Amino acid sequence: MQCYTELIPPTAVEHSVVLPFTSPKASNLVVAKTSLLQIFELKNVTELTTRPADGAQDNNTVEGSLSTQRSESRTKLVLVSEHAVSGVITSLACISIQNSKSGGNALLVSFQDAKLSLLEWDPEHYGLSTISVHYYEGEDLQGAPWTPPTGQYHNYLKADPSSRCATLKFGARHLAILPFRQPGDDLAEDFDPDIDEPPTKDKTAAALAEEAEEHKTPYSSSFVLPLTALDPALVHPIHLAFLHEYREPTFGIISSLKEPSSALLEERKDVVNYNVYTLDLDQRASTTLLSVSSLPSDIFEVVPLPLPVGGALLVGSNEFVHVDQAGNTSAVAVNDFARQSSAFPMADQSDLSLKLEGCALEQLGADNGDTLIVLRSGELAILSFKIDGRSVSGLSVHKVSPDLGGALFGARPSCIANLGRGKLFVGSEEDDSVVLGWSFKAPQLARKRSHAQMLEEDVDVDFDEEDLEDLDDDLYGGGSTAPKQQMSSAGPTSPTYYLFKIHDTLTNLGPASAVAIGKASAQGTYSEDENANEASAYQELLVSAGRGQAGAVTILNRTVGPKSVRDQTIAGARDLWSVYARASAPKGMPQPANGQLDAEAALSSDSNYARFVIVSKRSQDDVEESIVLKVTETSLEEMQDSDFESDAGATIDVGTLARGTRIVQILKGEVRSYNHDFGLEQILPILDESSDAELKVVSTSFADPYLFIRRDDSGIMILKADERGEIDELDKAEFISKNKWVSGSLYRTTDSNDSTLLYLLGADGGLKIFDLPDLSVPIYSVASLSYLPTVLVPGEAPRRSAAREQLAEVLVADLGDVPSKSPHLIVRTSWDDVIIYKPYHFPATDSRQTFTSNLRWRKLDQPLIANWADSDDFLAEEGSRLQYLADIGGYSAVFIKGATPSLIIKEASSIPRILEVRAPGIQGLTSFHTARCERGFAYVGQGDKLYEAQLPPQTKYGQTGWATRKLQIQEDVLGLSFHEKQQVYALGSSKPTDFTLSEADPYKEYGREDSETRPKVDQCSLKLLDPNTWTIVDEYPLVPFETIMSMQTMVLETSEATHDRRELVVIGTTFVRGEDLATRGRIYIFDVVDVVPELGRPETNKNLKLFAQEEVQGAGQKIMVRGIKEDGLLTPTILPVAFLDAQCYTSVLKNLPHTGYCLIGDALKGVWFAGYTEEPYRMVLFGKGRSHMETITAEFLPNDKQLHFAIADADSNLHILQFDPDHPKSLSGQRLLHKSTFHTGHFPSTMTLVSSPTPTPQSNTTNGLPNGTVDHPMPDVNEASPPHKYSILLSTQSGSLAHLTPLSEPAYRRLGALQTALTPVLEHTAGLNPRAHRAVETEQGLGSRGVVDGGLVRRIWELGSQRRAEVLGRCGIEGWEIREDLGVCGNGGLGGLL
Repeated sequence: MQCYTELIPPTAVEHSVVLPFTSPKASNLVVAKTSLLQIFELKNVTELTTRPADGAQDNNTVEGSLSTQRSESRTKLVLVSEHAVSGVITSLACISIQNSKSGGNALLVSFQDAKLSLLEWDPEHYGLSTISVHYYEGEDLQGAPWTPPTGQYHNYLKADPSSRCATLKFGARHLAILPFRQPGDDLAEDFDPDIDEPPTKDKTAAALAEEAEEHKTPYSSSFVLPLTALDPALVHPIHLAFLHEYREPTFGIISSLKEPSSALLEERKDVVNYNVYTLDLDQRASTTLLSVSSLPSDIFEVVPLPLPVGGALLVGSNEFVHVDQAGNTSAVAVNDFARQSSAFPMADQSDLSLKLEGCALEQLGADNGDTLIVLRSGELAILSFKIDGRSVSGLSVHKVSPDLGGALFGARPSCIANLGRGKLFVGSEEDDSVVLGWSFKAPQLARKRSHAQMLEEDVDVDFDEEDLEDLDDDLYGGGSTAPKQQMSSAGPTSPTYYLFKIHDTLTNLGPASAVAIGKASAQGTYSEDENANEASAYQELLVSAGRGQAGAVTILNRTVGPKSVRDQTIAGARDLWSVYARASAPKGMPQPANGQLDAEAALSSDSNYARFVIVSKRSQDDVEESIVLKVTETSLEEMQDSDFESDAGATIDVGTLARGTRIVQILKGEVRSYNHDFGLEQILPILDESSDAELKVVSTSFADPYLFIRRDDSGIMILKADERGEIDELDKAEFISKNKWVSGSLYRTTDSNDSTLLYLLGADGGLKIFDLPDLSVPIYSVASLSYLPTVLVPGEAPRRSAAREQLAEVLVADLGDVPSKSPHLIVRTSWDDVIIYKPYHFPATDSRQTFTSNLRWRKLDQPLIANWADSDDFLAEEGSRLQYLADIGGYSAVFIKGATPSLIIKEASSIPRILEVRAPGIQGLTSFHTARCERGFAYVGQGDKLYEAQLPPQTKYGQTGWATRKLQIQEDVLGLSFHEKQQVYALGSSKPTDFTLSEADPYKEYGREDSETRPKVDQCSLKLLDPNTWTIVDEYPLVPFETIMSMQTMVLETSEATHDRRELVVIGTTFVRGEDLATRGRIYIFDVVDVVPELGRPETNKNLKLFAQEEVQGAGQKIMVRGIKEDGLLTPTILPVAFLDAQCYTSVLKNLPHTGYCLIGDALKGVWFAGYTEEPYRMVLFGKGRSHMETITAEFLPNDKQLHFAIADADSNLHILQFDPDHPKSLSGQRLLHKSTFHTGHFPSTMTLVSSPTPTPQSNTTNGLPNGTVDHPMPDVNEASPPHKYSILLSTQSGSLAHLTPLSEPAYRRLGALQTALTPVLEHTAGLNPRAHRAVETEQGLGSRGVVDGGLVRRIWELGSQRRAEVLGRCGIEGWEIREDLGVCGNGGLGGLL
């Protein structure tokens, strides 16, 4: 009875494609991250960069040298939409179809189990629409009985460049072909050029319209062919791709009669063949166009090349081979293994020593055919073609030097896509994905001259080739006009021709092979800052990311931890507002436009620094007052000589009007206007219009020159400041006066109309929009907002229902960062739930139309569900809790007041995220921009303290939904562990080094090899990472070939006499030298000791000290318990005291804290459950799991006096087993009961047992704990209510984090019923069934009780209130029950992991 919930979606990009998707003229990038589809649009932004002046060197600029600022255009990714799918995406393809909803192209997506989904963009509902789903996983296509399942093959999709068909290669050698309809298909079938007259244009248009009506689907019937039906020689297909410039769908395929093998190279050298086939979709037949045999055996990919090169590029591990449309070949060797492994003729560039396995290629431009190569190491190279007429006479490769951007990327690419205009997208599963820009470094004048020379050569060549074109017209599609450049003679490109730079990145957490939980770093490094001590009470999560040069450690926090700049105590402080105001311009001087500064003021660095802070206070005897603090360099000083009256009462809100020249203070019963030095200008009382009774202000909203005020009688006032700064109330229309209003918000549009809109939430739950100053009639109205539907459409009247949400507040504000900001509608309910809507227009509008023209709103999938238990005090309060922050750390954000203060933060490449602010007792917050605290914020925290703070530096929030900071290590991170006593992290890492044979090496006969391409071996080391400065403070290198296999921090008994215990770092290593050498390894035990720090580096006061070491010889697989023994020697010894014979290869070994239980996972033979005792020393086997299971990782999961185990296998399945000796099927516990199996879709990396933060006396001491204690204290089984609740945190290679939570029986029944009810109600992306995706058939069937899919049940908040009430009523569940259950399954179940 568990629930599996993804906390962070997958971040590793596997596939990408560029296409016009959302509209015919759009340029969209679609990326696939295992089970997540993201759609981006491209936006060019201008950034200012500082560069040395002419003649100055970048790296040698001295103080006083000249520098210049220049603007650079950068391309940023802006997220349009993202969609989770119930499947594992294996390929993406662009398909041009007729009559799509958006007018753009369609997206064809393939999945792991031989499924295809054809998707299009639906502009009416602002989301994906599934056109069709195609299944090819029938048993009749499986082949022989012993063949593996379809999902275990490399299934991939390829599409014809002209969108005539697409093919899915699945299984061993099956090809599914899906034809697509093209304009005039039926006409072409019936037209005979010898008999019929050509159709006229009118007939063609009519026929096309009739055809579109007749054929509702954009595709024809698909069919499946075995590749051997096309050609009996296609026994071992390797790769295929469709080629360009053919009249019919034509693909090239590489295959072999004998499967290529490096071990059998002498017998199977040059066994690969390349064949080109053209498909006849009507007859379901094919024709062989050309065949090239005896190609190198290491060729693994076909890359089709458009003009001017044409043909196909065959990529091997050691060479490139180009095959043109006539079958002529050109090849180049890029390392010295090419000659040894192949006799194929090729040019020699072996001095490059390139390794092409896992590389990605993309053509840079259509002028010369230069192709970018992104190597597995992340290095860049350029492949150039020497073109003579229509043929390629040679290939050449050169590396891109690091100073030209050749080392920007750090790991293996997974995909590459051309974005156009000199931009490429490079996706990766082992590094951050990047938008890579390239430009020409050659002078512009020289390029123009060479282009003119090229055009002159084209005239002569075009004349000579004219008569030859007719011979190839039918085959190569001569109806299309080819660029003239294809017939020119082009030579190799200069190595310094291209310059590369990174424009944007997508963060990747994968492969997440190591995880550690530690104390949150103190922001005040090595100081007496109270915030530092406060921060250390929280925990943080460290996850390894990247490989090789891209190796890094990612620091994750669920909350935003403010970085304190300074603080001071203000007794009774309750809320605060920062103010920037400027003096009015002298009479006769022109006033700047609203909200704008003149050019001179804009250049001033302190042009918008905060000058004052107004604090609302409440004394001990409940007297409310307000004070003005003046911002100085050292502190905030109370202002005395002004017209500001402190005893006027509590302040409700503060803002500026009249272009920042008037400071407006909102009190409970009046509005006061001051000049820039707090000289009183106006007082406007809040009175009832008919009776002159005094009313109170409830909430306000500013948008210069307007001020919105909502009163306690549910009426509103709109004030406007004129050019002189005088504030008057706008005349209210009858419509405004006769209605009751719950909330309102002002928003100033940024379109060409430059208008101020008033958003009003009525008592009936409807939303009205007015264009100020006109209050007579709303220009936009939505009646269904209180039902929180998925899409808000004006004019749609909701059906009457009691399931209406009681709304408390609306706010329209910009969310985003510097590259992209856009307005969002934020709705807060009476229970403090927060829902966010994104605007869109259907039909699409242009810039000349107003913002409300064709306006609709789409609900986003990131709601904030309030914790009712913590909200009682705040539910009684009335007023605004949504506060707009224009600029904090570069973000336009919204602060949510309440029991759980939070920030709504959005980045250009993400949806809005809601993160809790980690500041205990926070009561008020305001933006605060000063010279000392730039783009920061100030807040009133615990102890009546006013803090000036900033967002943590180098931290991102949007792409993961957590506070994420990446620390580059530039090495593979093999292990992470937190040393609690010394408050440091131990980090095991490795970097590749060249392998060389020594004189003492047993492989002396290999010393005669003379190769420039040397193999790589690991050079590992153990490092100490300081969490305050995030720097390496100490390092212990290991010898070459010695690889860290396991690392952990544990409390060990260091003396048998005194029984002293010490927290030590233990690592286990092995020597990787080859399979024919004896296996051996070592056990290292390190102590972290205090030392004298280096000068100027106080963090280096800790070092690693080798405490004990033992070498272990291979003697079969054994699980051994070892103890530390002191024999009076200088170094203690590590002696075995108990053992247990293991199986094939132990892949995981876990212990349950304070019990002596251990869980042993084998790479082939499943798991064992064993125990250890000290009197006498022995290990006992308790039970075994399934005999055939490829265990990747496993973990204990104790819950309510029951012991479960979670096991992740190599098929991305999660198995739940239970140890229950009382169950009759367990054979007295010898057999672990298989409870359920759940398919996660992500390859597992780690499992970590986490517990709630309930403090216990045991957690603060290490005395009296069993030897080898790692972390969490176990509850006493005799206790009525255990103090700890346990759950499992899972990391995967795709960069996702998930949470496995044990459930009580009532919660499991509720969530299980809700999951069943939601499956047919929700709309599922790509038409896939989520329950079929999660279900796994095992030896015991589908498992006795399945794991609840937390991601599916949490989607209940996507439904409107009416539909949600229907689903819950059908299941017999109360709303408060499902809130509590989902809170435990999500982040709430992680306890102190903040």
